Amino acid sequence: MSPASSRGSTSRYSAIPPAERLPEWLRRPVGEASRLEAVQGVVKQQRLHTICEEGRCPNRGECYAAGTATFLLGGPICTRSCAFCQVEKGLAPVPVDGGEAERVAEAVASLQLRYVVLTAVARDDLVDHGAGLFTATMAAIRRRTPAVAIEVLTPDFWGGNADPVAAVRAQRQRLASVLAAAPVCFNHNLETVERLQGEVRRGATYRRSLGLLAAARELAPEIPTKSGLMLGLGESFEEVVASLQDLRAVDCQRLTLGQYLRPSLAHLPVARYWRPEEFERLAAVARDLGFAQVRSGPLVRSSYHAGEDDTPAP
Repeated sequence: MSPASSRGSTSRYSAIPPAERLPEWLRRPVGEASRLEAVQGVVKQQRLHTICEEGRCPNRGECYAAGTATFLLGGPICTRSCAFCQVEKGLAPVPVDGGEAERVAEAVASLQLRYVVLTAVARDDLVDHGAGLFTATMAAIRRRTPAVAIEVLTPDFWGGNADPVAAVRAQRQRLASVLAAAPVCFNHNLETVERLQGEVRRGATYRRSLGLLAAARELAPEIPTKSGLMLGLGESFEEVVASLQDLRAVDCQRLTLGQYLRPSLAHLPVARYWRPEEFERLAAVARDLGFAQVRSGPLVRSSYHAGEDDTPAP
């Protein structure tokens, strides 16, 4: 995760007027109120965070009703400052909460979830860059509810060493520890096309992310890998296809494509809204390239229908 705070901040984007009213295809009902309240109540009681709430995901009601939720580990503050993300950022994140893993496990059991996605803010301040947050939480969940399937959506685990060779070695060690805990899927998002990486992500790089996905396939070929892009930041159709080709070149099997929605005036503006038929066309291209699972649609997010087998994209 690579957030940018919108709480009381100023930005060069604040002078840009908000994009036009959302197209009809981007409007969605909140979802079943009772299920929303139940999940939100347990999350609040356990002092936890979910990317569903922190990122204001438009699908959270649907996912909660289907028994799926995405927990945000490592606290609510990220050490990076990506220009698209709603999660708060800061150079001094909160100390690691030693009881977080057990509380996530308790919430999973209480909510009777079937499929859990674990993600985390970037914790570049930690020696292991947050890898231990994933392994500890997976272990805690399995002690309570061993049948629950767990997917991980991780940062790049990069940094902490000026020597590039040593940095790659450290990244692989962190990645290997997470894969050794046997998640059902390893997800790491490219977020956008190569040309826009510097402006959008600010802390991660396109090639480094591809390298992480390639390393995951090498270290644990039995675990499928997954990645996603947001559309609407100024990319072209051809650039998106080039990114899909790059992902297949590192044997990424699963893909999500969704529309970027601007969280606030402090974040990057929407360059344009891609139409549903354009997402359908990209889905067809992705399947032709060999992706085994494709979710492509304006409201698709990284964890959308994560626990289901491949079906035609919405």
